[in-house]
Amino acid sequence: MEKNPTIVFTKPREAVIENREKPVLEKGKLLVRTRKTLISTGTELTALSGEFRPDSLWAKIIRYPMVMGYCNVGDVIDVGPEVDKAWIGQRVVSQGSHALYVSVDIRRTIAIQRETLSDEQAAFSNLATVAMNGVRRASVAWGEAVAVYGLGLLGQFTVRFSRLCGARPVCAVDVAESRLRRLPEDSAIVRVNPKVDDVATVVREHTSGRMADVVFEVTGNPNVIVEEFKCLKRQGRLVVVSSPRGETLFDFCDYCNAHSFTIIGAHFESHPEHPTADNPWTSARNAELFLDLVADGELDLEPLVSHREPYTEAPRLYQELLRDRSEAMGVILEWST
Repeated sequence: MEKNPTIVFTKPREAVIENREKPVLEKGKLLVRTRKTLISTGTELTALSGEFRPDSLWAKIIRYPMVMGYCNVGDVIDVGPEVDKAWIGQRVVSQGSHALYVSVDIRRTIAIQRETLSDEQAAFSNLATVAMNGVRRASVAWGEAVAVYGLGLLGQFTVRFSRLCGARPVCAVDVAESRLRRLPEDSAIVRVNPKVDDVATVVREHTSGRMADVVFEVTGNPNVIVEEFKCLKRQGRLVVVSSPRGETLFDFCDYCNAHSFTIIGAHFESHPEHPTADNPWTSARNAELFLDLVADGELDLEPLVSHREPYTEAPRLYQELLRDRSEAMGVILEWST
């Protein structure tokens, strides 16, 4: 049997590498030999930690042992029944997991057309589309004021995409100075550390008292969400891009009805499955746009890479991230053998 090293979460707080069988291809699937994968530190560390309520959606999804990962770049080496063989040899980005060989759905896989794009750059695309979808669902308009809470990868991309949409100012909020330093140098991006500054006061000062039109929740921390409402103007929008790990208790009169706030969920699965005339922005279409932005130099990903490691180091790396991920950003695993 040809070896297929695969990263497996065997139980809470334990990640190992197992040699599993190479996938058997089904209709509509591609067999990809992985070049690089990107760890989604929010989703994957929540799954690995096991720290979620037993009656939560997380508990329904997480089943050990499990294989994680959805940011994969590799080469198509075979195709399933009724799939065009022209795919073979293409370098692709997909939602494949952390394994040397993965079977991926052709509907959520795109060929990388720009040769100047590195494997590392392309590996960010699926995670970036989560933030792109959130900004689209927020309907961020030119000149609107935005606040982004949480500057992990999703928050970093949310800041950048909000600026590309013309938002001004964009108040970027995080307690980690290392994350604030990774933001682009841009006079319209306001760095805010809640340990030092009162966030609502900073937002008020930079919006001439109007407050934020849109607040993005990207911390995943249910305990800070009530505070985030304080930055919103009347009839403002709070957009939940993260998947908060627990319950948030708040008064709907104070934090929704009285000020006519709009609360918007922006999970990855809210992408349309198929493009339509009024909404062509499927996850694949967003990924294509992201890759074009990177290839054309409109997005610089180098400040967002914090780790480059061979996949064989994954068990150690996951343990380090569980202990402290404040310095982690783009964590790239290399699968060349």
